[in-house]
Amino acid sequence: MTAQSKPFVVGVTGGIGSGKSAATAMFAELGVQVVDADIVARQVVEPGCPALARIAEHFGSHLLHPDGSLDRTALRNIVFSQASEREWLEALLHPLIREEIGRQLSRCHSPYSILSSPLLLETGQNKLVDTVLLIDVSEETQIERTRLRDGADTSKVEAIMASQWSREKRQRHADHILLNEGSLEELRDRIRTLHEEFLQQAALCQEFSEGNTNP
Repeated sequence: MTAQSKPFVVGVTGGIGSGKSAATAMFAELGVQVVDADIVARQVVEPGCPALARIAEHFGSHLLHPDGSLDRTALRNIVFSQASEREWLEALLHPLIREEIGRQLSRCHSPYSILSSPLLLETGQNKLVDTVLLIDVSEETQIERTRLRDGADTSKVEAIMASQWSREKRQRHADHILLNEGSLEELRDRIRTLHEEFLQQAALCQEFSEGNTNP
């Protein structure tokens, strides 16, 4: 990839319990570099970061652990029960997260890279990608998988789902939809097929970019 060419980026998204993390891990096994928006969201509120100071000032220092790190569970409980507080937090963090995601994507050097984000569409992060892959499951599956994984009760899972786009709305904005109701091996087979497709798309994008930059 030349220094002037724009890297091809696949945005991977899905609701809670959809299996998005399993899917992106399989892409990574195939040599694709992954930028995870959830990890970036933690990085921008690490001790010493201005955003963490703003959060402590707004919500109170009781949201900090003794080591100065953010108590994410306590913060999540507040923002999922109070829409106005969630809006304040999103207005603070989303621009910072997007900026850092852009920096990390620009450093990727695999034939194509992935931006994995549960809020890819809701936050406008899809503007950073070339195509959107939705890992899709029924709402019943979302609830059951999340209950088994996190030990959360149904009402808490439903509250998280209500804060995200509906399944139908995500489907309307996706370029590729991978239905993930089967086994891990079925998922792996679908990922391999998509990987080959994305490699081809990335190669075409590269050829087009180089054609436009040649005198």
